Amino acid sequence: MHTVVVGTSGTTAEDVIAVARGNARVELSGEALDALARAREIVDALAAKPEPVYGVSTGFGALASRHISPELRAQLQRNIVRSHAAGMGPRVEREVVRALMFLRLKTVASGHTGVRPSVAQTMADVLNAGITPVVHEYGSLGCSGDLAPLSHCALALMGEGDAEGPDGTVRPAGELLAEAGIEPVVLREKEGLALLNGTDGMLGMLVMALADLGKLYTSADITAALTLEALLGTEKVLQPELHAIRPHPGQGASAANMAAVLKGSGLVRHYQEETAPRVQDAYSVRCAPQVAGAGRDTMAHAALVASRELAAAVDNPVVLPDGRVESNGNFHGAPVAYVLDFLAIAAADLGSIAERRTDRLLDKNRSHGLPPFLADDAGVDSGLMIAQYTQAALVSEMKRLAVPASADSIPSSAMQEDHVSMGWSAARKLRTAVDNLTRIIAIELYAATRAIELRHGLTPAPASQAAIAGARAAGVQGPGPDRFLAPDLAAAEAFVRTGGLLAAVEPVTGPLA
Repeated sequence: MHTVVVGTSGTTAEDVIAVARGNARVELSGEALDALARAREIVDALAAKPEPVYGVSTGFGALASRHISPELRAQLQRNIVRSHAAGMGPRVEREVVRALMFLRLKTVASGHTGVRPSVAQTMADVLNAGITPVVHEYGSLGCSGDLAPLSHCALALMGEGDAEGPDGTVRPAGELLAEAGIEPVVLREKEGLALLNGTDGMLGMLVMALADLGKLYTSADITAALTLEALLGTEKVLQPELHAIRPHPGQGASAANMAAVLKGSGLVRHYQEETAPRVQDAYSVRCAPQVAGAGRDTMAHAALVASRELAAAVDNPVVLPDGRVESNGNFHGAPVAYVLDFLAIAAADLGSIAERRTDRLLDKNRSHGLPPFLADDAGVDSGLMIAQYTQAALVSEMKRLAVPASADSIPSSAMQEDHVSMGWSAARKLRTAVDNLTRIIAIELYAATRAIELRHGLTPAPASQAAIAGARAAGVQGPGPDRFLAPDLAAAEAFVRTGGLLAAVEPVTGPLA
């Protein structure tokens, strides 16, 4: 099994995904264990002093002014975890919780939190045992970190609350720890606070969304090319010299992908109709690289933000190398929240343009000779009419999901935390948007492949033929009389979601961007 070693200098997106989705084992490096021990010595020394130190010998948030006596400090750390584990609503997905736990361990291992090495080791042990705390949808405002979600995870480390075992059954966390031979942690000064104070949930969801969107944007380039081909459009707008004079990297990459798919097509440029010669294609076809390219550049910016956050130690207060323990505002989720919202906007627009292309394929007045709704016997058959309705409904929801969460802020903690990021909410709606975008692209794929097969006597590009063959092998049926359509659409969705479309096309085109 793949093993991820956690050191003091952060982690990578690949490691997050390996742990969250691939169940990779987690180990702490010797460097990390040494850094943890050094930072803990500093915290212990401060705890022994009579002067109050925030997070070590004081209360939290609006209650930070109270100095806590030594005999109450262990109770204080337990209490902050128990009281902050106040989430409600549906359970959060297992991969999100694993990403959150791993990223919290990443910060703990930096040596800036003051957590004992034994606590960090327990965090790794819980991940390796396949124990996943039950975390709920609602509870994070994205400031002071993802407090409620992280608290539910910390609660499980204490042997309290509920968790999902490796068999998928939800049981008391204490039972699962005992079966795995893991001793529950007994928290000491600062440790409860250090386990809660991070942007780990929203960052984990950002990392996974970027991985999924990277595949979806390439898939959308393929389906856009298939639609251009089915509409007998021109590939001349994809010439690299046209995109070189407007040098957005994403635009050039999308145009190159589309051109690679269309290479050798016998359908493109059959647009000189006798009664209505077509000079140029509609925007949804002609501007596909510009829209998808802008989304690609948005992803590049989001990936830069994610890389910085992956290298960060997010806690408050933090232990500095010179021995100071300082309060800070690094837990504020604004940097992550903004790009999560930005990605939802870009994804909504990509879904919107894909739906417009699908609608064009189905409209006999704009499809240049294709049957109405790509039906076998229009009037008797409805063809893909309602598939486009489904696509339109998904697009409409994506537009609602594109409304920024980070533009909102609700004061909390008696106005001590008077500005929050709402980054967790931005991440949650982005996950829904990614799922919807997958379905929208799948419907365009379904319509475009059917339309190409209805262009009798014309030879599609070799990559298009590979896409059609791959889809048919995956259970996505071709033209014919009306049938129960939902299974076809589900097969198309799975074909896109699992990377089947890319796997079918890239042996012909070579690697696509």
